[in-house]
Amino acid sequence: MKKISIILIACIIVGCNDGLTINQVYSFDLQTMPVPRRIAQGETVEIRCKIVKTGNYTGNMFYIRYFQPDGKGELKLDDGRILIPNDLYLLKKDVFRLYYTSHSAEQQVIDIYIVDSFGQTVHRSFSFSNQIINEREE
Repeated sequence: MKKISIILIACIIVGCNDGLTINQVYSFDLQTMPVPRRIAQGETVEIRCKIVKTGNYTGNMFYIRYFQPDGKGELKLDDGRILIPNDLYLLKKDVFRLYYTSHSAEQQVIDIYIVDSFGQTVHRSFSFSNQIINEREE
């Protein structure tokens, strides 16, 4: 009886461990709604974003950073945080909005990077041409 119990326990342990994998790293993507291609100096455009995950590991966190290789402007999260280029900020939710305000009368480009806890990165680039606002049209 003792031998059967030991064999049974050994089979259960071996059977349970065989092929059991816990996946922590899932790929993801960043979906955005279309944004205007033209922006006037001082104007703000909204960029609606959603992180789409292929799986969910509760310990995974997402962060955002951005660069502005052309032009000048300000990027702000929907919670009011103003982002500084190249700094990493924790995203508190998977669906969020960014607000870009132009401070330049020239071509502007912003590169958005979403990084997860495991170092995976998704990149999106947004380019804006200058739009001169005619004061008579306002």
